[in-house]
Order: sequence, then structure tokens, then C-alpha cells
Amino acid sequence: MSEVITAMLWSVSPFGEAKVGIPYALLNGVNIYLAFIVCFIANVLVFPIMMFFLNYINKHLWRWRTYKKSALFVAKRAKGGAGKSVQKYGFWGLLIFVMMPIPGTGVYAGSIAAYLFGIRKRSAFLANTIGIFLSCLIVWTTTILAQEGLTN
Repeated sequence: MSEVITAMLWSVSPFGEAKVGIPYALLNGVNIYLAFIVCFIANVLVFPIMMFFLNYINKHLWRWRTYKKSALFVAKRAKGGAGKSVQKYGFWGLLIFVMMPIPGTGVYAGSIAAYLFGIRKRSAFLANTIGIFLSCLIVWTTTILAQEGLTN
């Protein structure tokens, strides 16, 4: 049970998301289907948390110089990474950006990009959720195949 909780925590963490949670779970003996479902759901929960933070808490923290400087740095990175595709393709650009299982993409950056570009919350949530699902599927399949290759 502790391995499932640790995988969930990795999946909500900005340092790994489900891209780390799924391999962690699978490499520690968690059932392959349980690992996928738990990590996917945990990663999806990041979007409403981020929207709450960006819409309400961010405004109150903005007055502190250190926070403002850090927030601008993160916003520039999110805008730079997702900016062109989100501006040009909107929903689909955001979905593909979140889907890519590489560092710097995912629901955290996707939520920030959606906020910065003013994408409607419902559309942004759907794009992030589908993107997370596809990313999880890629990571899950790759990890299972890698494990099979190691055991053969």
C-alpha cells in the first residue's frame, strides 16, 4: 500500500508527475492496472488545484518580490514551451504539449499555459486530461515493455 501512496505522491509532484509515478509503481510491484489508474487520477487532480492557486492564491502572493520573480520565471518557461503551439492550435496545441512525456511538459505547465493564454477552464481541463491520459499510456506501455525486455 505504501508503494501506491508513493506513486500517487510522485504523480501530483511537479518534479515528476505520472511520468515518474507510473514507472515507480510498476518497478515496485504494484499491479499494472492499479498503477495506471491511481497515477492518472492523481495527475488529473493537479489541474483543479493549479487553477484554484492561479485564480485566488497567486493574486495575494504577487505583492512579494521573491514570489513575483519566481512566478514570472515559471510563467516565461511555460509560455516559451507551450506558447507557440497553444496560441496557434489552442485546445489541440495544449493537449499535445501536455501529452509529451518529457521534462517541462505536463499538467503543471499546461495549467499555467492555459491560464496565461486565457483558455476556458472546461476546454483546458479536457485538453489537460486527455493529454495526461495519453502521456500515462505512453509511459505505462514503455515501462511494461522495458520490464518485459529485462526479464527475457
